[in-house]
Amino acid sequence: MATLHPFLWLNLDAEAARDFYLSVFKNSRALGAIEFTDKPHAIFDFELEGQRFTALNAGGVPPFNERISLYIETKDQAETDYFWNALTADGGSEQPCGWLKDKFGVFWQVIPSEALRLMNDPDREKADRARQAMYSMRKIILADLEAAHAGRA
Repeated sequence: MATLHPFLWLNLDAEAARDFYLSVFKNSRALGAIEFTDKPHAIFDFELEGQRFTALNAGGVPPFNERISLYIETKDQAETDYFWNALTADGGSEQPCGWLKDKFGVFWQVIPSEALRLMNDPDREKADRARQAMYSMRKIILADLEAAHAGRA
């Protein structure tokens, strides 16, 4: 059976990126590295929350963009805050609607599962209010989405 996993082509900081992600995700591990004779090229395999990743030290790369992102569905505001703060630290940047760019230029979405439930409410008016509230946010603030959903915002 074929396997599918993200492959990150980084400039010359693939090992640093791997180490950073291993520090952010509690359930993670390094899987190995391949050093090439024409250094600084190298490949680093690692696992985050059961998902395998490969990072390549290659240099001369085009920047990542929002057309592909890594998605974290969080269980609550505390977990949302944790991942948001960790991934925007040391040079990351906040983007609209729960998106961010980490210090390596990789785009992420950090979205609480409750936000998805609110925005998919069968009551379209409530769902639309929650969605409109999200459009004004960077990091998702669940209490603000809940207030909008209930018509209190």
